Amino acid sequence: MIGDRQKPIILFFHGFMGNSNDFLELIDLICPQFCCLVVDLPGHGKTKVRQDDNYQIPNICRALIQLIKTLKIKSCFLVGYSMGGRIALYLAIHFSHYFKGVILESASPGLRTQAERELRIKQDSKLIEKLKYQDFALFLQQWYSNSLFTSFTLHPNYQQAIAKRLDNNPLKLAKSLLHGGLGQQPSLWNHLPEAHVPMLLVVGELDQKFIAINQQIDLLCRFSKLEIVKNSGHNVHFEQTLEFVQLIKSFIQSID
Repeated sequence: MIGDRQKPIILFFHGFMGNSNDFLELIDLICPQFCCLVVDLPGHGKTKVRQDDNYQIPNICRALIQLIKTLKIKSCFLVGYSMGGRIALYLAIHFSHYFKGVILESASPGLRTQAERELRIKQDSKLIEKLKYQDFALFLQQWYSNSLFTSFTLHPNYQQAIAKRLDNNPLKLAKSLLHGGLGQQPSLWNHLPEAHVPMLLVVGELDQKFIAINQQIDLLCRFSKLEIVKNSGHNVHFEQTLEFVQLIKSFIQSID
């Protein structure tokens, strides 16, 4: 944990192929006011996974709740980016009493139908094979060629971000995708009207796909607010760090 435990505690979850270091620049900016906890999700960074079902999102969430209990954290805030946002949303819905508020950055409640999930599993199976057998640097180049990440690749610190991605083990990432990918995640769409934890939905103005998803989330949740950040794509906290910091501060101050 980074900072004074007497201050509001924020638990951060990185995205696919990230790790706990992804938020360090942001944490340096907010640490005087908050206590921050970062983790490496299964398949990422230094976290060790004993069995494959521990990559499944419901089991990841149970392990995270156990971590919160072990650290004697009675309540905290969550910040989750992309895959980490899916995990944060699952926690907010199924373990709501542990959380004062949740910031979801470029997140999704999953896929609505079984047909969509099966199609995604087929698509991810090709990526899993590449992670297992293809040069990892080439995989990253192909992954970030997706239009979703155009503004990310144009960022002046893009190469440093890629260097951090290369610290991951592609075989472990393959397991994360196999067991915890979007196609494997239980859909949370039907649970959104039940969510009573305050939520801040953050998306970049260049990320039309996730703007549409989060507009739907905002319509279904009673206690949500949508913020669209200018001059940013999918990875808002990296592309517009100062703006993201201000959103965190304003949101937590409005609640705590």
